[in-house]
Amino acid sequence: MTVIPEVPDKLPFAGTTIFTTMSALAAETGAVNLGQGFPDFPMSAALSDLVADAMRAQYNQYAPMAGWLPLREAIATKIELLYGCRPDPVTDITVTPGGTYAIYTALTTLLQPGDEVIVFEPAYDSYVPNIIVNGARPVLIPLTGEFRIPWSEVERQVTSRTRAIVINSPHNPTGSVLHPDDIEALTALIHKHPLFIISDEVYEHLVFDGIPHLSLLRYPALRERAFVCFSFGKTYHCTGWKIGYAVAPEKMTTPFRKIHQYNCFSCHTPVQVALAQYLETRDAYLQLGAFMQQKRDYFISLLQSSRFDLLPSSGSYFVCARYNKISELDDAAFATWLTRRHGVATIPLSAFYQQKTDSGLIRFCFAKKESTLEKAARQLCAV
Repeated sequence: MTVIPEVPDKLPFAGTTIFTTMSALAAETGAVNLGQGFPDFPMSAALSDLVADAMRAQYNQYAPMAGWLPLREAIATKIELLYGCRPDPVTDITVTPGGTYAIYTALTTLLQPGDEVIVFEPAYDSYVPNIIVNGARPVLIPLTGEFRIPWSEVERQVTSRTRAIVINSPHNPTGSVLHPDDIEALTALIHKHPLFIISDEVYEHLVFDGIPHLSLLRYPALRERAFVCFSFGKTYHCTGWKIGYAVAPEKMTTPFRKIHQYNCFSCHTPVQVALAQYLETRDAYLQLGAFMQQKRDYFISLLQSSRFDLLPSSGSYFVCARYNKISELDDAAFATWLTRRHGVATIPLSAFYQQKTDSGLIRFCFAKKESTLEKAARQLCAV
C-alpha cells in the first residue's frame, strides 16, 4: 500500500491572519473596514498612466535581478535628498516584491539555526514567523506603556546568540516613532555587541506634526550594520502592487541577492519603469505626511464625542484606541462585536503579540476617504 508522506508544518502556531479574518468579517457584514491597512481612495492617475505607457513601450520582459537600474538610481537620489547619504545603486539597492519580502529575505540572509533576534511587541505580524522558519528564536520584548523601546531591557536580553534586532519606525500598529535618544541607545548597543539591524521603514513618509523621520540611513555607524526596508505601496497608495526595496552595504547586499535571485528573481518591469520616472515628482512623497496627517486629525475630530480614548499617533496609517468606557470584553471579542453590532471593522492589538496579550486596545486605519471616515465615525459615536 502506498504511503503518502505528511507535509511538515514549519509554522504550526500560525493560522489565518487577523487581517484576513477581520476583512472577511467586514465584507460579510457590510461593515466599514478600518482594519486592514490599505487606502480606499485612488492612487495617482499620472503614475497609472506611466505604467500603461511602459507596457505599451514593451517594457514587459524580465527586469535585472537587482531591479531596473534607472529606478535604483532614482531611489539613491531620493535617499541622498532625504537622509544625506547616497547608496551605490549598483551594489547597495535591491528592488523587491514588497517591504515584507525585503524583511524576510534580510532575515533569511542573516540567520542560522539557534540564532536569536530581538523583536519588540506589539509587532508587525511577519517578523516572528520569518525568524522561526529560519530556525532562529525570537526574543520578545514589550514596548513601554507609551510604546517606546526599553533599552535597559534590551541590554539584559542580548546574549552571545543574538544575531539581529528588528526596528520599526513609524511603528505598525501603534504609530509611535523613533526619537534621538533611541538612535543614541541603538548606536551604543551595536558598538558593544556584534549585531545586525533590520529596519522596517515602510511608513517613512507618513510622519506627522513636523517630526523628522529618523531613518537609520542617516547614521553611518547604523547603516553599515542594517538592512533598511521600504515600500512603494505605502508611499503611492498602491499596496496591491507589492513593490519595495532594501538598502544595505554591498557586503550584506551580495548574500541578500543570492537568496533573492532564487526566489522571486525580479519584479514587475512596467511598474519599475514607471516608478523611475515618477520619483522625479518629489512633491508626491514630500507632501504625503501632511496629506495623511489631515486624515488623522479629521478622524480624531470626528470621534471627539465618542467614548473611545484615542492614543497619540506620530506616524503610519494607524491610531489606537481604548474602549474601557464601553466594554469589558477582551480586545478580540470587542473587535468582533463592534464589527457585527455597529458596522465598523478594526484590528485588536492582541493580534500583534505572540501570546495574544490583551491590552484593551484596538487599531483604526485612517488612510481612507473622508466619506468613509465620516460613516465610520457616525457609527462609532453611537456605540
